[in-house]
Amino acid sequence: MTTHPIWLAGRLSPTQDTFRHRGAFDARDLGLVHLAGRGEMAAALSAAFHARAAMARLSSGAREAALLTIVEGLRAAAEEFAQTITAETGKPISLARGEVQRSLNTFALCAEEVKRNAGEVIPLDTLATSDGRLGLVRRFPRGVVAAITPFNFPLNLVAHKVGPAIAAGCPLILKPAPQCPLVALMLGRLMAQARLPEGAFSVLPCDNEVAQMLATDDRVAVLSFTGSDKVGWKLRELAPRKTVLLELGGNAAVVVEPDADLEQAAQRIVTGAFAHAGQVCIKVQRVFAHQSIAPQLLKRLVELTETVGCGDPTHDDILVGPMISEEAAMRVENWVNEARQQGANVICGGERDGQFYRPTWLTDVPEDAKVSCQEVFGPVAVFARYLDFEAALRAANASPYGLQAGVFTHSLPRMMDAFETLEVGAVIINDIPTWRVDHMPYGGVKASGLGREGPRYVIEEFTEPRLLAIKPR
Repeated sequence: MTTHPIWLAGRLSPTQDTFRHRGAFDARDLGLVHLAGRGEMAAALSAAFHARAAMARLSSGAREAALLTIVEGLRAAAEEFAQTITAETGKPISLARGEVQRSLNTFALCAEEVKRNAGEVIPLDTLATSDGRLGLVRRFPRGVVAAITPFNFPLNLVAHKVGPAIAAGCPLILKPAPQCPLVALMLGRLMAQARLPEGAFSVLPCDNEVAQMLATDDRVAVLSFTGSDKVGWKLRELAPRKTVLLELGGNAAVVVEPDADLEQAAQRIVTGAFAHAGQVCIKVQRVFAHQSIAPQLLKRLVELTETVGCGDPTHDDILVGPMISEEAAMRVENWVNEARQQGANVICGGERDGQFYRPTWLTDVPEDAKVSCQEVFGPVAVFARYLDFEAALRAANASPYGLQAGVFTHSLPRMMDAFETLEVGAVIINDIPTWRVDHMPYGGVKASGLGREGPRYVIEEFTEPRLLAIKPR
């Protein structure tokens, strides 16, 4: 039987606690995964804390070289990583391959940022008493980074924490999602090849009780979490003195104006609503269409949805694979049934088959229905009409979340109104809120989290400025 030990302080380490890991789609045996217990977590924390000085002393060239080693390793094993993502999570293989390519880009961006994190020179001679003085500002690593990542992007969301930590000179402890430990453990192999200082990284599949030590232990300086808002805010309460970064949930809205390219909008909306079975925090969940074009747009959305490839995620033409578990699909089924009971109409879809849920469009959905006001995290989207653009923006804001929003229009005033009004981390014009490139500042407001991802922005969070004030002789 294949076994998968943890990476403890940079070394493969078997443990006594294991579980049989099975694929999300076909339940095939993926081997025996070793789990970290409280002892292994304590050892990882001690090793990372003692590795702080060595990591901080790494030259810019050494950090860049380590990151480029990971890039080359990923490139050489790209198909292996993609196949493992699909096997573990049921993500369609075309999307898994796209994620690997994005991860390559993320690590390469981190390598570039190593050379840009130079600090600044500031004048301090603004008063007569400080005449001639000069200030040098550099950023120094905060210390140990604890990273907790979700199942839906098991490689790229890990890259957005591992890459900036290496670039900043911070030791790292990574706790991957229980549904997909293999991708993170494979990345650990590449981190070991990068010749980081002893103890500088650990990859620890573990249960939630053990992972909670990352929030409560004072040796951790930064806690970076991506996942559910319920868990994220609880961790924030447990770590009041740490730098905490939270990338949480959403129920992203799209507003479509009469002047939009409706065919382009429809094609992009369908992709954003249903790719990876809607298990994306910036998936299209709510669509607001102007009354004058709403019938035409809805008709086209349904036509495109009915042609979406659903099924075996190992096939290249599949967009909608299984949900991560049958329980997840049952939750979506229950939410849609509740919306039906509240008066919603199912235009297409609305059926579950085991772990699969058919791509679904709903209309006439009450604002307080779960599929509208909470994060559905499944292949379900809500369609509504509006007459007034400002009213549509207010409806988009009527949500506890604020991650990203999309607006389809060619009107510059409408674009600026949306930018100034929408309570989100990013407004995407003439595309869906699911759009992201990896160097942009990505994150949300309200219940959607704290801080921003994107290599440059995370490196700033993982470091702190220090001033050298120079007094002339």
